[in-house]
Amino acid sequence: MNKIAIIGAGVSGLTVAQLLREKAEVVVFEKESKAGGLIRCERIDGSLFHTCGGHVFNTKNQQVLDWFWKQFDKDIEFHKTDRNSVIFFPNGQQIPYPIENFAYLLDESLQKSFIQDLLAISKSNSQSIENFKDFLKQRFGDTLYNLYFEPYNMKVWRRSLADVPIDWLAGKLPMPTVEEIIYNNFNRVAEKQFVHSSFFYEKRNGSQLIVERLAKGINIRCSASIEQIEWKHDQWLINGEVFNNVIFCGNIKDIPHLVRGVEISTYTQPIEALQFHGTTAVFCEIDANPYSWIYLPDDKYEAHRIICTGNFASSNNGKLTPNRITATVEFTDEISKEKISENLQRIPLNPKYITHKYNQYTYPIQQKDTREMILSLKQKLTAKGVYMTGRFADWEYYNMDAAMAAAMKTIEPMI
Repeated sequence: MNKIAIIGAGVSGLTVAQLLREKAEVVVFEKESKAGGLIRCERIDGSLFHTCGGHVFNTKNQQVLDWFWKQFDKDIEFHKTDRNSVIFFPNGQQIPYPIENFAYLLDESLQKSFIQDLLAISKSNSQSIENFKDFLKQRFGDTLYNLYFEPYNMKVWRRSLADVPIDWLAGKLPMPTVEEIIYNNFNRVAEKQFVHSSFFYEKRNGSQLIVERLAKGINIRCSASIEQIEWKHDQWLINGEVFNNVIFCGNIKDIPHLVRGVEISTYTQPIEALQFHGTTAVFCEIDANPYSWIYLPDDKYEAHRIICTGNFASSNNGKLTPNRITATVEFTDEISKEKISENLQRIPLNPKYITHKYNQYTYPIQQKDTREMILSLKQKLTAKGVYMTGRFADWEYYNMDAAMAAAMKTIEPMI
């Protein structure tokens, strides 16, 4: 039986481990003290803290759907919830998401301006779209771009949207036509009528339940410091231990420093140049509300959204009174506790700080040649039995289901 090393016990590594556990001897190396990566949760005084974001399950991938529900009891362990998202504007107005479907709620002058934008878009010839700014302006017009899309996304990406490549956001962006936007406004089409407008969420312990279930029966070595992954005598050595294959689900930025015995020095500079953002997740209690996600384009505070995880499951709220729920307030990159406190005083719904966690790597940012470079590296390593998959191994903006799908595809040759 082959012996396989899996580097990283996030959702990708755990998925791979479960898929291979009956076909090989599997050992998972995790540098942190616990498995889970970005989907890990912690209980604090009875309340559930998603230490990075607020992870829910939904997918259009039938293979992922079938496999996932073999691991869980959908009816007993999960419930299905409609997504109910909203945008809080500086003037206090709350407009449901997606904003283009609710333009009829804007004031008269903005409505007229938006109508003119739609008329101009419908008459314009299709133009090449090279960046995020081009996409948003050509899809939604200047009015919504200036009102919402630019201020919100500037908070998230902290750079000109003209400098954000469009290729790597494929599949994650709304693509309504002018006709659909007009129809949705006429007919008051709510978010819940769209694909991905509902999701499954664990009744207890959030995505930590997924971590614990996928980790079950797996040999995971936590707090494992790997000094090198060496190709020697037609086998791989990890800290001197022999493996037939390695599946790398960690961060590609570590590869040039870890891999030995295979010439990959030409990849060092482009890997080091890869750009990314981190996230400071601030766990709070806030006023009770009906929302799932709240988007914050207002520039008077740095936070860009509030994830109302207390609305995902009542068990997330611990000992809070009925008029308060738990939530995660998100800031791009690292922010000090002092600045967090200053921001919370201005953010709606009276957030009260509980704790926070800074995650250095949460959002990979691709350049035009990123995918080509990583594919070339993969081909070189795969020839020696090393496979790569995961958000930061592939440098792709994966949601949980996309990470699972990528993991499945990666190990197809091994099953």
